[in-house]
Amino acid sequence: MKKKLILDVDTGTDDAVAIMLAALHEDLDLVGVTTVNGNAEVEYCTENTLRVLDYIGESSIPVFEGLDKPIAREDFPVPRRQDDLLEKIHGKFLDLPEATSRKQDTSAVEYLIETYRAATDPITLVPVAPLSNIAAAIRLEPKLIKLIPEVVIMGGAHYTGNVTPSAEFNIWADPEAAAVVFNAGFEKITMVPLDATHKALVTAGDCEAFEALGTPAGKAMSIVTGHRIGVHDKIQRMDIERSAPVHDALCVAHLIDPSVITTGDYRVDVDTANGLCVGRTVIDVRERSGKEPNCKVAFDADARKFVSIMMETFAKNRLTAEA
Repeated sequence: MKKKLILDVDTGTDDAVAIMLAALHEDLDLVGVTTVNGNAEVEYCTENTLRVLDYIGESSIPVFEGLDKPIAREDFPVPRRQDDLLEKIHGKFLDLPEATSRKQDTSAVEYLIETYRAATDPITLVPVAPLSNIAAAIRLEPKLIKLIPEVVIMGGAHYTGNVTPSAEFNIWADPEAAAVVFNAGFEKITMVPLDATHKALVTAGDCEAFEALGTPAGKAMSIVTGHRIGVHDKIQRMDIERSAPVHDALCVAHLIDPSVITTGDYRVDVDTANGLCVGRTVIDVRERSGKEPNCKVAFDADARKFVSIMMETFAKNRLTAEA
């Protein structure tokens, strides 16, 4: 039986790849996509999500728009600077044709609650964006903690952040929401932080190979990841020349082949104080907190296996391309 999942996204370039991988892999059943404010304002994230699904011929997958701000803070989204890395990596719109499909009338939070209440099969929740929708849903329906069998989160960092010296963007963008989710008591949470995603780099050579597939997914992968590589080379160079992380897709790849990342059990808490470390994920790697582990954390990833999973999946989009 296919593994069912819901993706919660703030669709920019790496979310786009995660959506394609979840929608197209033969072992996965993407039952719905929810959007939230993050990489751009939520209305742009929704439009980008629809563009991706339309482009790969998967417009039947429903999209539900979610929260346009954090659950507690009124000072976000912060004004974008002209030198903002986030703005340069994602922008407002993906370089794909304008969507012809439309979002659903139901809100993302309502959809999450009603879907899990009615579910007869396990549905994994994969948030790869600020956790505002998830925290809001939990607060409205605490039973979700038992109804959601597995949560796979792209977010956080141990060694270094990407929006501040200590914080990764998805957690920093709504730290209170992240604190709610990590402390909710879910039976199974896996956290895929920058420490792992920066080891699963996609190269410019890989992008050429994706383009050569001649499929919509291959072309889209080359477009969005090629853009990421260009920005990273100029502003945040990776360890491998002409490469970039595709953070969110690594979570989906983990559902396909768990061995693509290496995890351990740790206690994770979120700094919500208004100081230098706001939004930091505090990962107790030396067992100093006295608290039991609350999630699995990935510190390593297999880049070539990750690329191979995407290559094989996006190659099978050829029938859609020829239809």
